[in-house]
Amino acid sequence: YHPAPLPERTPPDTFVVEISASYKLPVSYSIASGDEKGYFIIHSSSGIIRTSKTLELADFPVNFMVRATDSTDAAIFNEVEVKVEVMDENNFPPVFPSSLLEERLPEQSPAAEIVQLKAQDNDTGRNGFLTYGILNGHGLKFRINETTGILYSTAPFDYEEEPTEYQVVVYAEDDGIPEKKRGYCTVVIKITD
Repeated sequence: YHPAPLPERTPPDTFVVEISASYKLPVSYSIASGDEKGYFIIHSSSGIIRTSKTLELADFPVNFMVRATDSTDAAIFNEVEVKVEVMDENNFPPVFPSSLLEERLPEQSPAAEIVQLKAQDNDTGRNGFLTYGILNGHGLKFRINETTGILYSTAPFDYEEEPTEYQVVVYAEDDGIPEKKRGYCTVVIKITD
């Protein structure tokens, strides 16, 4: 038996799977071995397995044996393996070390690297995998490498002809399940004469 993975915050008394043995007499079900931490309980006559407490992601997957025993003769039994997995939930949004950065960029710089942004996400796997983007690009004057987080200007600026300050809002987005989470950082770019 390999039921669908359970979310890590599954509450106690949640249905996991129903075990069914074919036998001419009634059988009694029990967990024989493998569930050392006592995460599961089985109804002795229905074979329904439920959670008995909150699941700890670090302990999974758990493989345990369920025994079906002849209700009149304990020497007649059979066992089957049950494998239960737990899905890591997306608990944390990405976080930048600072939500506001100030950078200087000399006018007439050709397309230049301005700053490398690095967010942190305390989730693991795809829930902690980050991509970067720009919320407001000021008419495509800035771009960001979605993998490295490096923010670039795309053309030179003219100190006398254009604004001398830009606020670029950058986000980091995780690849979380069930929903993606974002963190934000505002980069104030001052064009210098």
